[in-house]
Amino acid sequence: MYESVHVRPDGESDLSRLVETAADYGFEGVVVRNHSDARPVTDLPAVAAAADIDVVDGVEIRADDPHRAGGAVGNFRTTHTVVAVHGGTNAMNRFAVENEKVDVLAHPMTDHGDVNHVLVKAAADNGVRLEFSLAPVLRSSGGHRVRAIQSLRKLRELVAYYDAPYVVSADPTSHFELRAPRELCALGEVIGFSADALEAGLREWGVIAERTRAVRSDSFIEPGVQRGRYEEDD
Repeated sequence: MYESVHVRPDGESDLSRLVETAADYGFEGVVVRNHSDARPVTDLPAVAAAADIDVVDGVEIRADDPHRAGGAVGNFRTTHTVVAVHGGTNAMNRFAVENEKVDVLAHPMTDHGDVNHVLVKAAADNGVRLEFSLAPVLRSSGGHRVRAIQSLRKLRELVAYYDAPYVVSADPTSHFELRAPRELCALGEVIGFSADALEAGLREWGVIAERTRAVRSDSFIEPGVQRGRYEEDD
């Protein structure tokens, strides 16, 4: 299972500290999803080479409007293994689910964002994973937490109806905000999710990374077709 994280300078903890904590908690990997308007994580290659778990280079594109986001997706798609779009507004939510180059629509229900059956069906058609972000449940209280739980339940019903792909994350910005997979599954069961569903969403980050790496490999020709041992270019 994988967790997706924000690290310094976009978060509060260094990448090495967060990776070490994630490994101690039993994660198989982490996806570094710093926002696109933050400074890059310069030590990612070195930390990834030394880590005991998989460290995946990702990005969460944060833009003012879909037009700017579209240019960013084109730029980052060729350089990052996981490409997410910062959701939470109706315009960005729609842009993300209609773009097959996007891997994940991040936290679509935060702020004033919402989803409906049209957007979830588009996500299913284009293979865009919808994120169940547990961050507001873990790190808020009172009415805000209640509304977050209601939004997650609404999203769960739509995702189940359309069999749309999804990921799960606590969206930590420091090693103190990391929660072990068993803790996230326990939380999910309290708010109406099954442990199996939560585990599947945590694993999906690794599925995205594996697929992207396979597509970039020299043997890839098209989905389901790879170059054989004796096949050469014309």
